[in-house]
Amino acid sequence: MSAALAGVTALVLAAPPPAAATPRKTGTGTGTGTVTTRQEASPKPPPPRLPRDFRGKGKWIVRDLDIEVPFTWEGRGGDSQMTAGGPQYPIWFTNLIYHDTLYTLTYKWPGLTEHPCSRIPGFDLEALNQGFENARFVGPETLRRTPQRRVNHWRVGVVLPQLPPGNHPRLPLALGDIYVDERDPGTFWQVLQFGVQNLYDPELDEWLVMDTFEHRPGTVTLPRRCEPPR
Repeated sequence: MSAALAGVTALVLAAPPPAAATPRKTGTGTGTGTVTTRQEASPKPPPPRLPRDFRGKGKWIVRDLDIEVPFTWEGRGGDSQMTAGGPQYPIWFTNLIYHDTLYTLTYKWPGLTEHPCSRIPGFDLEALNQGFENARFVGPETLRRTPQRRVNHWRVGVVLPQLPPGNHPRLPLALGDIYVDERDPGTFWQVLQFGVQNLYDPELDEWLVMDTFEHRPGTVTLPRRCEPPR
C-alpha cells in the first residue's frame, strides 16, 4: 500500500515540518522585560473524529523528494476520498473509504512501475474514528501559517511487538501527528504520517496540510480500475 489512507489502516490516519507547530504561550510584562509562560493546562479535549460530510483543499508534501502537489479530501455519507497530485504532477494517488472498503490506487510515484488498486474490505468511517479514540493528546498549539490556526495536536501510532515497558526491540510500524481545530475535533488542518505505510517514500514521511475544510458534502468517486465492493 502507498501514501495517505493506506497509512490509516495501520494508525487509522503540511505545511512545514513539525517546527511549524509551536506550543501557544502567553507573555507577562516585568520590570526587566517579558516572561514567556505556557498556558495553564485545561481538561483533555475530545479526540479527532472525521465527519460523514466534508470537503477541503490543500497540499500534499513529500519533503525529502522536494515534492508539493495539490490535495483534496472529501467525504459524503460516511465515504471519503483523498486525492493528491494529478497526471501533470510527479505524484498522483487516490485513497478511499468506499462502501465499507478501503482502496488505495497510486497512478504515479518516482520509481514505481506497478499500479494496482489495493482493496481491503471491512474498513469504514466508524473503524477509523474508533482508532482515533486511542490517540494521545500532545497539547494545544498554533500552526504559524496564513491565517494562523489554533489547534489541538494528537498522536496515533502502532508499535510492534506490543511489549511492557523496558529494554525491548520495537518497530514503529506507523505513526501520525494530527492537528484538528481547537473548537472542532472534526475539522482537520494538518497531518503527518510516518512509518512503513509510507513505503514508497525513502524517508517514510509525508505531510498533508489543508487550506480549507468545510462541513458540507463532497464528492467521492471509485476509480474505474478499482473493483467494486462485494
